[in-house]
Amino acid sequence: MSLEKNEQGKILLQIARTAISRALRVFNVPATEVDENMAWLFRPGATFVTLTQWGELRGCIGSLQACDPLIEDVSNNAVSAALYDPRFSPLAADELDTVSLEVSLLSELQPFGFTSEADALAQLRPDIDGIVFEYGPYRSTFLPQVWESLPQPQQFLARLKSKARLSEDFWAEDVKLSRYTVSKWCETDYSKEYANG
Repeated sequence: MSLEKNEQGKILLQIARTAISRALRVFNVPATEVDENMAWLFRPGATFVTLTQWGELRGCIGSLQACDPLIEDVSNNAVSAALYDPRFSPLAADELDTVSLEVSLLSELQPFGFTSEADALAQLRPDIDGIVFEYGPYRSTFLPQVWESLPQPQQFLARLKSKARLSEDFWAEDVKLSRYTVSKWCETDYSKEYANG
């Protein structure tokens, strides 16, 4: 990863943590310095913010399409992941120090064609693709990081259908699939730097 990308990741993580801190009314986290040279923060961007606590998922919310400026998108998704992920109780202020953040910056969605479920499965790229599954009003996505726990394409797609509230063996001709890739940064990647100031 280039130094510039590395620095961008560090800034996005700081913005995410600052947004959560402010939402929880915890003011001992230094605000991120944003200056006019950081034009990339004001261009549209789509992010997911993931919180983990003691190695377990604690919240994950994101955007699939770049509509808002990146700085707003990452701030809003950080607060939503901490307070509004319906799978978890809202993060409490005294939990802030126990969670680790990860920010994923998404590429544009790329719809892809297939003739059958087997054909779709053959086109999935483990550890590379994030996938969006759509069928009528049903929609779900998994980030590429999910391949770590679901390494088989069949299993990955089955759980994606389940996440969309369909049965794991569901299939229909008008299922739509799109792929995307991510650049991701984790606070744990920088923890040695933070510890050393």
